[in-house]
Amino acid sequence: MRTAKYVFWQEGDAWLGYLEEYPDYWTQGETLDDLIEHLKDLYLDVTSGQIPGIRRVGELILS
Repeated sequence: MRTAKYVFWQEGDAWLGYLEEYPDYWTQGETLDDLIEHLKDLYLDVTSGQIPGIRRVGELILS
């Protein structure tokens, strides 16, 4: 089982969010459960290799 962290919030009646690794790609849902389903679809889209130029967040280890 894979996991992905996401950021989410409610704005009015809509739930908004994005995958932490891909902060440029937001989605929304009518409920939190609906948002989570959209985030799963978004994950498949951004990891499929079909969209060129996907920007990601990485982490450096500094000494």
